[in-house]
Amino acid sequence: MSDEKQHLEAISDIRNMMERSTRFLSLSGLSGVFAGIFALAGAGAAYVRLEEKLILSDANYTPVGSRLADLSAFFFTDAALVLIASLAAGFFFTSRKAQKQGLKLWDSSSKRVAVSLFVPLIAGGIFCLELLHFQYVQLIAPATLLFYGMALLNASKYTFDDIRYLGMTEIVLGLIAAGYHKTGLLFWAIGFGLVHIVYGAMMWYKYERS
Repeated sequence: MSDEKQHLEAISDIRNMMERSTRFLSLSGLSGVFAGIFALAGAGAAYVRLEEKLILSDANYTPVGSRLADLSAFFFTDAALVLIASLAAGFFFTSRKAQKQGLKLWDSSSKRVAVSLFVPLIAGGIFCLELLHFQYVQLIAPATLLFYGMALLNASKYTFDDIRYLGMTEIVLGLIAAGYHKTGLLFWAIGFGLVHIVYGAMMWYKYERS
């Protein structure tokens, strides 16, 4: 029995080594929690700005005159700050986890995750700028959720399987938001805020709690 147990442990060690070499396992759940907090803060700021700059007409916010240009500049700055803060938090918590695991933060597996994640995100960002240019502002929130979900789904092949379910959740929210674009900011806050916090907390409890 002892020999069999040793063989099983050896097989388990080999499997873990292979998984570490092909999958990026240093992704921290806390980075998702903080990204969600920053997203909620950004959504709150956007809501306040909407209340200041838009008028309420037929139960729908309608841009008036030059207000659309002012809002576009504000939303771009707001989204950029949320993104920068989220990336900074992600780098901090993920690098700390990698250090605890004795792993390199930037290796072949993390490179695959980065490429798989950022190609759809960059494409989505360009698409959203086009939507903004042609004033299809009501579709920007659904589009960001859809492209972000597809990016997560694409990157999940090289990291935790849980990311796949996060990606599918974001895609579903994006599709729903496309049909209810009057509440796009609410769906954006749910997808990038609440969902991130819940999934981040779940991943921390599942993989990092010990």
